[in-house]
Amino acid sequence: MSMIGLMGLLVAFAGTAISVLCLVLGYYLQSHRQRSAGETMVWGGHVAALLTAAALTLCCGVLVFCFMTGDVSIEYVLHERSDSSDGLGWLYKLSGLWAGREGSLLFWAWLISAFNAVVAVRNMGNPRKLDSMALLVSQLVLAAFVGVLLFSESNMPFTATPARYFDSAGNLLPSASMLGMNALLEHWAMAIHPPTLFVGYAGLTIPFAFAIAALITNDSSKEWVVRSQRYALFSWLFLGIGIGLGAVWAYVVLGWGGYWGWDPVENASLLSWIVGVALIHSLTVYRQRGAFKRWSVMCACLTFAFVILGTFISRSGLVQSVHAFEGDPVSLFLFGALIVLSVVAGIVGLIVRNKSFAPRPGDADEVESMVSRDAAYYFNNVIMVVFAFLLAYLTIASALPSWLPFGGQSVSTGTYNAIARPLGIVYLAILAVCPLLSWGRTQGKAFVKRAKVPALFALVLLAALMVYFVMYLVPTYDANVAYYSAAAASGDQSAAEMLSTLTPGWYYFGLTVVGFLVASLLFFNSLFMIGRAVRSYREGHGCGMGAAVGAMFTKRAASLGGYLSHFAMAIILVGLIGSSMYVTERVDYLPFDEEADTVEKDFQIQDYRLVYTGNEVVEAENGDDILYTVFFDAYKGDEFLGSVDPTVQFVMSTQQQKLVASVISFPQEDLFVVYRGISTDGSIAMDVRVNPLISLVWLGFFLLMAGVCVSTFGGRMASRKLSEPEGGPGSAKGEADAKDTKGGAAGKKAAGDLAEPEAIEAADDAAKIAEPAEA
Repeated sequence: MSMIGLMGLLVAFAGTAISVLCLVLGYYLQSHRQRSAGETMVWGGHVAALLTAAALTLCCGVLVFCFMTGDVSIEYVLHERSDSSDGLGWLYKLSGLWAGREGSLLFWAWLISAFNAVVAVRNMGNPRKLDSMALLVSQLVLAAFVGVLLFSESNMPFTATPARYFDSAGNLLPSASMLGMNALLEHWAMAIHPPTLFVGYAGLTIPFAFAIAALITNDSSKEWVVRSQRYALFSWLFLGIGIGLGAVWAYVVLGWGGYWGWDPVENASLLSWIVGVALIHSLTVYRQRGAFKRWSVMCACLTFAFVILGTFISRSGLVQSVHAFEGDPVSLFLFGALIVLSVVAGIVGLIVRNKSFAPRPGDADEVESMVSRDAAYYFNNVIMVVFAFLLAYLTIASALPSWLPFGGQSVSTGTYNAIARPLGIVYLAILAVCPLLSWGRTQGKAFVKRAKVPALFALVLLAALMVYFVMYLVPTYDANVAYYSAAAASGDQSAAEMLSTLTPGWYYFGLTVVGFLVASLLFFNSLFMIGRAVRSYREGHGCGMGAAVGAMFTKRAASLGGYLSHFAMAIILVGLIGSSMYVTERVDYLPFDEEADTVEKDFQIQDYRLVYTGNEVVEAENGDDILYTVFFDAYKGDEFLGSVDPTVQFVMSTQQQKLVASVISFPQEDLFVVYRGISTDGSIAMDVRVNPLISLVWLGFFLLMAGVCVSTFGGRMASRKLSEPEGGPGSAKGEADAKDTKGGAAGKKAAGDLAEPEAIEAADDAAKIAEPAEA
């Protein structure tokens, strides 16, 4: 099997090389008026791109076959295989493909080839210079990935398993049988988390490729934006899903009670997502207003650079993390070079094409007023990019020289929070106000007219949140300060660090109140913008409520998805404040009488009481895992709430341990219970948390992803409908352009070239119909 996989990699590398060569020669020949030969070469480049995708599909198929059948003839399979016997065992076996460094690089390369294949297929019938050049750029990126797999021994996924792992009969030695997937990875969320991230990473190659293609072809029109915007949305959607699944995994598997710990690899995945926010908003302004041209190109380059920086952090050995792969010098060089080249390409390209991408008469590239929608978009983008750079710097600070700020230090969670919390609130405050502003300049009367009703509703919601704040969050804060003060006084350094993040109280409370205010405004502004859009569509088309709402999902999908996403962010903000700033955690040791199977006391946290009812030790069906479980009944006062069964899973062959938390969820909070085993004095070690408002984080995340789905796929339905008004694709403006073009063949080509962009432009025109009059 290893030889089949190796041959697949060789074919894939040859395919990328041939594709790049053909596309370069085709572009050269067409530029020198050898159109027929040039078109043939370009077509060959597209075919070679498809061949590359097929070869990489074969490579991934070989590994999947080995994982599923238990074939350990490939060393990578031996190290990353799962022996799970539960109902999701097949998923854990499949996830071996991306569980290790070699397989994840191969999987990432395959995804890039799949996106390239989509670009190639869509462009083969009537090749456009912009699309062909974008394919060329993306194939160059793919060539780098395939090259590092093929020419780096440490990254080669098809190395045959050495003979030292087998006995004379060909069976695995006992020491080799201990090798396999880390038990922490055998969870449904972690099995799905990496591939969704990799889809996002691979997809963001396409907007970057189109941005560079626009610079190369000197095309500053919004065609490259139209071509790449849906790829950006699709990729950002999957990045968000991946980050969310990672948070779920961290919450229920790692046993520390949280969902985000500012771990370097967590930060690495967040970097490209943050800059992706700026990219999506920039592309929107570019398409609708003809503005932010240079900013959009640079955002596409930075987003791709941060994608590579993320994998550079996790694969170079630069920083230490429980999620990181072992360091590799080839990966260090490759990804470092890609980061530099992607940024330099954007900067140099914009310098060379400065005149083409400079603002033109009629463009709205200048911010006329600080109180305008243009300014809001601009500052939001700046905040996201600045935050990404700060986060990247702090993440790699431990590897920097000591004379730099934070150099040589591992930055604490408190430091990240001190930066992220106020910056995030400011960003969402701008997001809340932005839809109420006008393009160019906002008139005071118009702003008040739009803002007064949602502001009144926001004040009502704020009042309700303030009651919750005073009645619940303030007492929680006071209890936590008292608890950590007592622990710090006894010499507990971790308690002292925790106490420092809770003070000063006036700032902590002030941040909470301002956050609740911003969330309230964002919540109702988003709702009212959706309502206004539906009302405007009803009035403009004379239709009923149901028809208007249905039309919003097709003809105004981008706006509806955006408002729904903003609405979700308001919910997430409230959840983040409660679940990250007002968590109650208590660690206690319950003296245990093993013979009588009893403990001397109950576990108490806030109003909750955990009463011990028993324990069990069970050997899993695979004969390798031992599950140590303790059982408690949970009460609030005298009210029985349910039972919890936190578990310690111990893998005998690898000596690995996994803590499986038990959670009782309520609308307002979670009771999070972790069993940490038996201490040296024979006590049951328990770690219990009360996480307020965490359900809002999960709800808001779901709505955020739903909003992005509406923007991504709803608009697709609109473009399909609007692109075929009378007689098929290209019949609108494309046919008109065909009549004005000299020569029938040339006219038909113009119609075909314009079909897809015009469809989306028609969707934009439909969106303008439903825009509120005062906007």
